[in-house]
Amino acid sequence: MGYGFGGFLLVVGLVLALAVTDQIEGVDLTMVGWIMAAVGAVVIVLTAVTWNSGRRARTVETVTNPDGTQTTVERRSQT
Repeated sequence: MGYGFGGFLLVVGLVLALAVTDQIEGVDLTMVGWIMAAVGAVVIVLTAVTWNSGRRARTVETVTNPDGTQTTVERRSQT
């Protein structure tokens, strides 16, 4: 899932909620449209948060101990 799927759900949901006047017995198309639009917006937000979480800066430090072994430490900054 990503921006494309979220955008698709948002657009189809808004079309169902705002533009479709047909009725199906037992199904409220307006409510289905609002639900789809909300899910599409959530997918877009989650995609943005997920993709931006990998862009944080990180530093890797390798320390050589007196006995000759090496220790590697990775730090991530929250910028």
